Amino acid sequence: MSKNKKTKKDVELSEADIERLELLQKANKKVGKQLSINTNSGNLEEFDELREIVGKEFENPEEKYNIYYKGIRKLLMDFLPKGKEFKEVREIIYDEKNIFLNLGKRKSDNNGIRGGDGRMTFQPVMNELLDIIIKWVGDSQNPFEIYRDFYELNEKYGYGHEKYDKSALSVSKAMMKLSRD
Repeated sequence: MSKNKKTKKDVELSEADIERLELLQKANKKVGKQLSINTNSGNLEEFDELREIVGKEFENPEEKYNIYYKGIRKLLMDFLPKGKEFKEVREIIYDEKNIFLNLGKRKSDNNGIRGGDGRMTFQPVMNELLDIIIKWVGDSQNPFEIYRDFYELNEKYGYGHEKYDKSALSVSKAMMKLSRD
């Protein structure tokens, strides 16, 4: 047999081979579209994968608003001590909360500007913080304990803490000590 002559087997493709080539050709034509077999009908169907991804709701703005304003913020405002004499204590607690919500961004890293907004963080992050606050409200409502909880949360994720002047630093150290007593 000469090199120019091909056998019938070499020239003809099986039905399965033709079907595979057609599938590859279809899949190659439309970027972002996927082919799928409908298990009910057995038919080949096409769906737009990119539309599916973009159409999913990753974050719900209304839910984030409720978690932050009606949950985190409201509970802290309602249960942290009020008045001018506790202002520094509240601010230190809020700093720890904001470091966590901003995934480690601290004001002390950028000359007093955090460079992030905790109200816009991811919902799972907000939910984790809200769970800690709800537990605190139900258990003790001791401001030193919520400070410790936030502090330990930031430690857990390796976020660090604000760098304070001597006065605020002594208050934060005292709060940590009192939370353990």
